[in-house]
Amino acid sequence: MEYEAVIGLETHVQLKTHTKMWCGCANEYGSEPNTNVCPVCLGLPGALPVPNAEALRKTALTGFLLNCDVPSYAKWDRKNYFYPDNPKNYQLTQLDFPSTVSGCVEFEFGGGVGKVRVNRAHLEEDVGKSFHFSDFSGVDFNRAGVPLLEIVTEPDISSPDMAYEYLNALKSILEYGGVSDCDMEKGQVRCDVNISVRQKGDTELGEKVEIKNMNSFSGVRRAARYEISRQMEVIESGGELVQETRRWDDDAGITDGMRTKEDAHDYRYFPDPDLMPHRPSEEWLAAVREEVVELPLARKRRFMTSFQLPESGAEVLVADARLGDYFEEVSGEGKNPKLVANWVINNLRAKLVETGISIADLKFSSTAIPELVGLVEEGQISSSIAQEIFADMFETGKDPKVIVEEKGLSQMSDSGDLEAFCRDAIEANPGPVDDFRKGKETALNFLKGQVMKASRGKANPQVVGDLLVKILNG
Repeated sequence: MEYEAVIGLETHVQLKTHTKMWCGCANEYGSEPNTNVCPVCLGLPGALPVPNAEALRKTALTGFLLNCDVPSYAKWDRKNYFYPDNPKNYQLTQLDFPSTVSGCVEFEFGGGVGKVRVNRAHLEEDVGKSFHFSDFSGVDFNRAGVPLLEIVTEPDISSPDMAYEYLNALKSILEYGGVSDCDMEKGQVRCDVNISVRQKGDTELGEKVEIKNMNSFSGVRRAARYEISRQMEVIESGGELVQETRRWDDDAGITDGMRTKEDAHDYRYFPDPDLMPHRPSEEWLAAVREEVVELPLARKRRFMTSFQLPESGAEVLVADARLGDYFEEVSGEGKNPKLVANWVINNLRAKLVETGISIADLKFSSTAIPELVGLVEEGQISSSIAQEIFADMFETGKDPKVIVEEKGLSQMSDSGDLEAFCRDAIEANPGPVDDFRKGKETALNFLKGQVMKASRGKANPQVVGDLLVKILNG
């Protein structure tokens, strides 16, 4: 019997705001435990919440980035449950009137474009974080009340690999929009995975199992692979699947049962009496729409068509938005954006990683790389000399032409100047000379290398090659 998987994802993303959702406490990672807290985020009696305007704006912006509708009415609900990291014993969220609905994410998958529908992206608050030590446990409430966006897909995902690619695409979109830093090491992105299996061709969904609090995309993929296999084995052996919540043990490579899955009524939702509904005006929504940026997939396609970049190069520039922005800034200064892209990707990126500095701290001007490319194209310097010049301009901030002048690095193209180098190379290497005359063409490259070495890389390789052939055949 053949089965197919049906997967839906609930991705929780911390919004990039200075303060928490309902109070003025700092939204800041790494502070001393329980220092970014106040009566509001600790749920003390009499403390009243005030919505964070920036969080509301970034929620609407996310909706537009994900092709969602942003309704003119949204309200807040209390989701009631007790857990040590939940200081209020309820979580403020949005049940039946969320801030955004009915969108989709498109991404490259399987040689084409995959599409996953987004049911909703609703705004809620994060809870604290529990820590377990050898003989006691503790809770840090610094995270409690941080604005959290829950992005819920429809069950459109058919494989663990598709889930993985969707999550990467979603992360890129949110980073491009400035909505979240999506730093998984800081817990800014977590994911719940809903999985069921059914016989191929069936339209009814199977019994859903939820895997909670996944904190890596590769972990989601591994967990989904295991869980799909587990569910098929249960069915094949005549067992019965139940709706439940499980956790992923990455070390053991298995999922463990935690509890039977709760339904909405188990949380006793009701509208929060302390918060007015959010009614965004058309003017407000229009202002947010103006902040919508070009999405990563569209940018990649544009880089490939407008700048004739290969797919691999376009992917690098799209994956690093700041590097892509820098490329766009400098590419207009040169005649060959493809060569400029090569220098940005292969040289500049490596130097930034090596030195740990940011693009904003570069010493050289935005015209420097196109100018360097132009010097190579015009034959004024060789490619190897260009590498030396790039290292110098990265260190000093000087323009390439200034470095060429100061160091006397102009390429030697005069055949009269180069002939002596060529004759010396021929005289010093009788073996390769004999090989060339016997028809071994690669021997010429060795001789060219000797000339380039003797001229400290300043000789024009094309002129050198022609001269060597002329002398050797003379």
